[in-house]
Amino acid sequence: MSYVDDVIEQVIKQNPNEPEFHQAVKEVLESLRPVITANEDKFRRDALLERLVNPERQIKFRVPWIDDKGQVHVNTGYRVQFNSAIGPYKGGIRLHPSVNLGIIKFLSFEQIFKNALTGLPIGGGKGGSDFDPKGKSDREIMAFCQSFMTELCKYIGADTDVPAGDIGTGAREIGYMFGQYKRIRGVFEGVLTGKGLSYGGSLVRTEATGYGLLYIVEEMLKCHGDTIEDKTIAVSGAGNVATYAIEKAHQLGAKVVTCSDSTGWVYDPDGIDLNALKEIKEVKRERLTEYKKYRPKSEYHEGRGVWTVKVDIALPCATQNELNLEDAKALVANGVMAVAEGANMPTTPDAMDYLLANGVLFLPGKAANAGGVATSALEMSQNSERICWPFEKVDAMLKQIMINVYHNIDKAAKKYGYEGNYVVGANIAGFEKVVEAMNAQGIV
Repeated sequence: MSYVDDVIEQVIKQNPNEPEFHQAVKEVLESLRPVITANEDKFRRDALLERLVNPERQIKFRVPWIDDKGQVHVNTGYRVQFNSAIGPYKGGIRLHPSVNLGIIKFLSFEQIFKNALTGLPIGGGKGGSDFDPKGKSDREIMAFCQSFMTELCKYIGADTDVPAGDIGTGAREIGYMFGQYKRIRGVFEGVLTGKGLSYGGSLVRTEATGYGLLYIVEEMLKCHGDTIEDKTIAVSGAGNVATYAIEKAHQLGAKVVTCSDSTGWVYDPDGIDLNALKEIKEVKRERLTEYKKYRPKSEYHEGRGVWTVKVDIALPCATQNELNLEDAKALVANGVMAVAEGANMPTTPDAMDYLLANGVLFLPGKAANAGGVATSALEMSQNSERICWPFEKVDAMLKQIMINVYHNIDKAAKKYGYEGNYVVGANIAGFEKVVEAMNAQGIV
């Protein structure tokens, strides 16, 4: 049995009931076969892959908090510090009922390679809790966040582990967590990113993942002799990533015609009204059922269906495994030319294979959604300098980082005979940088 197969088998055996983590490891290691085969004896001797797929540290803790009625609740908190070979652990905090250890491990494993692709000195980590912020008052959110940070603060720091936002964790939650960290540790440092501008946040951080997604798609199309202008785009999700992907797509001359949330999806043939979307989701925190009140000619549909619309480009920006094989077949049948992942691992493996087999340009999340963590790292730099850069500077740096990411994954794919396969290219480019650092630091 090959070294890759041995390690995949070990991961499944040692981490039962964690399908998302298994999927992430398989996807990465399968695409790394050419690199690993060329160095198999050395990698086996050094147990390189075993060290790569085992987190440096896994933290699990209880989070008790009291609701507005005086009832005590207990949630579970997680932080997986996966790999610090190239810098402090870096990755978001996800607050969602679906969160478990396997999902956090999958996210933090992906984060290793995504962070490496940015070219910035940040390692891979991720955290979260099965707490659901939906329907909670500000005081309840604060109670949870303070309890969560009371435990987490023991394990993080500006040069150790710098969490950020993710699903369910926005500026409000980051603010409450930062305040509690500062209160307990007695230091004002850049321990969290995604902070408010009044206390160390960075301009462009809110927009970064969505903007970065469009910057890398724009560069990919440019290198294939095309342009994003006048393209029709389907976007899933209605959160931070989706909203600012829509905004940047419109700025670049494309038209986004869909968005979605957990209950249904909207089709607006005239283009999604960004002001209406922001009002519904960011101000009123309501469901997309309200969208039709703003745009009577739009259509609202319950359930799934975003990928049935005829578009040129598809941008899954909601959650993991949201685009399946049937969706991929529908997109191909409708002539889609490119799919780029705004979320983490939103495309199932069989759907990804189908898209690649049918000549669709496919950008995996570890490359396509790296703009968020890249700008988080820029926020860390600004915090270290005690300075705030202007919007235009951060935006220009973000765009250049995403352009570099595209060319790095394209170069890696070509180097190993997989031209046009950016999944392989992204994994190899990230892997080579991390492995070089791991080898230089010895068996740790």
